[in-house]
Amino acid sequence: MTALAPARSTRRLILAGAAVLVVALGLVALMVVRPSAASPSGGLSLSAPAEDSVDAGFARDMAIHHQQAVEMSFIVRDRTDDEDVRRLAYDIINTQANQRGMMLGWLEIWGLPKSAAGPPMKWMGHTFTPTDDGSLMPGMATDAELAALTAAKGEKAEVLFLRLMTVHHRAGADMAQAAAGAARTDAIRNLAEGMVRGQQSEIGLMADMLKDRGAKP
Repeated sequence: MTALAPARSTRRLILAGAAVLVVALGLVALMVVRPSAASPSGGLSLSAPAEDSVDAGFARDMAIHHQQAVEMSFIVRDRTDDEDVRRLAYDIINTQANQRGMMLGWLEIWGLPKSAAGPPMKWMGHTFTPTDDGSLMPGMATDAELAALTAAKGEKAEVLFLRLMTVHHRAGADMAQAAAGAARTDAIRNLAEGMVRGQQSEIGLMADMLKDRGAKP
């Protein structure tokens, strides 16, 4: 792999994310201007939450969390020929890039900043101090772990990816569960509930894939 490959991969991820955000903004805009069928008064289907709300905090933090999952999936996709792992990586890239675009789109429509002024996780009732090793939130891989994944190939890359993504998904599912129970908007509650189901399902799948490779989570 040439020295230009990481740069090309980063540009590809940025362009893909930008395209998803454009589409998401269009979809969210339609949701906002369309009267709610369930509302007798014909009120808007999506109202703006406060800047310090669970809805906004979850959208900001999970967008960052998802970004790393997409990054790790791109890395492993190019370092293994195993179709099952590549298929899982492809699913994570598409699902989480789309969800990230939706959350950033909602923040845009709500007129709220896409980055928090304070530490992450405050919306969950506690804060998390990003560590010196590059982990920005619970479950996120460190710089050293990302470097190890980038350097690995074949089954070694598969096992490392599956382990890192299992930890990543567990923390993500915890975040989504908290948002599903406390968010004010239907948009965030519904999205968070879907994330819980999807990530828990993938955790089970990854446990089986690790077992097939004689490895533990």
